[in-house]
Amino acid sequence: MTSTISAYSDKIREMSLVNLICSCFHTHPHPNTIIQYEDMEVKALDKRASGQAFEVILKTPTDLSPDRPQSLALPPRKKDVSLTELQKRQAAAEERRKSQEAEVLKQLAGKREHEKQVLVKAQQGNNSFSRKTEEKLNTKMEQIKENRNAHLNALKQRLRQKELHAAEVRKNKEQNSDLSG
Repeated sequence: MTSTISAYSDKIREMSLVNLICSCFHTHPHPNTIIQYEDMEVKALDKRASGQAFEVILKTPTDLSPDRPQSLALPPRKKDVSLTELQKRQAAAEERRKSQEAEVLKQLAGKREHEKQVLVKAQQGNNSFSRKTEEKLNTKMEQIKENRNAHLNALKQRLRQKELHAAEVRKNKEQNSDLSG
């Protein structure tokens, strides 16, 4: 139905162009002019105040004469397909489906392998980062221990000096008290 309508609309568009050209040559149409164009007839009507008027008569596909091409005829029916032909087509479709499935699985396997490689690289990077961080932390801890030990040693040294000084002061006091006493 839609193909018939589109064919008729195409014909009407063509006719309007033909009418325009004809109206340039013939300003006064003949009263009984009939134009036949494949499956249409165009009759000129009386001139109206708004301009020329035409009656377009569209023929149905059954009205077409056998000597004219039937452009609006139904498409030819498909021939009957044998069971073996259907089985061949089904087998070919199954083979295509399997081929496509194999291709998709191959692509998925490639993606999985790539993801594994990325994951391994990420783990290696993480391990390397953790190892470096641990080494830095150990180095800092050792530096802190060394600094603390050095500080403690310096405090011990100062304490020894103070003890020696205190012992010397006591000794001097004893000597002074022995001399004065």
